[in-house]
Amino acid sequence: MREQGPAVAWVESPLQLLCAVEARYAGVVGPDLQVVARGKLPGLRVTRTELAALALPDGLRLSTAGDHMPRPGRRESWVLGDAFSGRVQLTSLGAAPRHLVVVDDGLATIRLLELLTARPGTPLLRARTTATWTRRALGAAASLRLRAAARSGRLTIFTALPVPAALAASVRDTGAELVTHDFAWLRSQPAAAHPRPPESTVVLGTSLVRNGLIHRDRYLSWLFALEGPVAYYPHRREDPGDLAAVREHPGVTVYDGGAPVEMTLRDLRPGQRVLSLPSTAVTSLRVLLSARGVRVETVDVPDDWWTPSATASLRSHLQMFAHERAAP
Repeated sequence: MREQGPAVAWVESPLQLLCAVEARYAGVVGPDLQVVARGKLPGLRVTRTELAALALPDGLRLSTAGDHMPRPGRRESWVLGDAFSGRVQLTSLGAAPRHLVVVDDGLATIRLLELLTARPGTPLLRARTTATWTRRALGAAASLRLRAAARSGRLTIFTALPVPAALAASVRDTGAELVTHDFAWLRSQPAAAHPRPPESTVVLGTSLVRNGLIHRDRYLSWLFALEGPVAYYPHRREDPGDLAAVREHPGVTVYDGGAPVEMTLRDLRPGQRVLSLPSTAVTSLRVLLSARGVRVETVDVPDDWWTPSATASLRSHLQMFAHERAAP
C-alpha cells in the first residue's frame, strides 16, 4: 500500500461525487479527503445533502466552490471524474499532484481507458467531439501527462464497471493501478431516505434522445406502451419538453430524485424490475439489487430507433454492458 496523504477531489456530477466517497471508504485515498463539488448544479446539491445525512467515511469533508476548481498541491492526491473536461485538462498542465485517482463518470471511463492504452499522444477527447486544433492540442498534452503519471505509478483508476479483461491488462501494462469496487460504502448505509416507489416497473430516463442519438417518437412510443403503472426516474440531462410529455401520460409517474439512481433505488424489492436503455447505471444497480431479487434489464435498442448520428462503433460502445436484455 502506497503512502497516503491529504487529497482533494473535484466532482461535477452526482455519480462522481458518490464514487469519490466510495474511493475514500475503499482506502484508495487517505483519511484526509476534501470533496469539492462544482456549484450551481441541482443534482449535485441534492446528492451532497443526502450524503451529509449518512455516515460518511472518517476524514471526508464535503464542500461547494462555485465554478472555481481547486488546484492540487504537490503533496496532495487529486481525485477527479471527468478527465475529458477542458478545465481539468488545463489545470493538469500546471499541477503536479502526488497521485491521481480517476473515479467513474459513466461510459466515459471506459473511453478514457481505451485512449490511455492507444497510440501515445492520442488526445483525450470525448466521443462524437469535433475538436478545434487548440482543443486537440490540449487533449494531447493531457494524455501525455496521464501516461507519465501511469508510468511512474501515480495513477489509479477506481471503477465499478466490468472492464474487459484485455483492456484491463493493457491499462495495467501502462503502470496504472486499476481498482474495482461494488459500492461497499453505499450498501452499508440505510435506504430510508428514499422510500421505494409502489410501481412494479421502474424505468431509468436516458440522455440519448437529447444527444440526438435515438428518435424521440420511437422512445416515447415504447415507454407509453409498457404495461401497468410505471415509475420514471429522469436522466439529469433529459430535455424538459420530453419530461413534460412523460408527466402528462397516464400510468407514468415521474420521480424527481436528483441523486444518483444507485442511491434512490437501492431499496427496491422482489417483484419490482428496472428497465433502462444502455447505461452504466444498469451495471451498478445489478450490483446493488441482485441480492434482493430485483431484475435490472437493459432494453436492446432496435435499429430504427437510432439516428444517423449514431455510428456503428458508437452503438457498440453504448451497448457494451447490455448483458441482459428486455424486449422493447
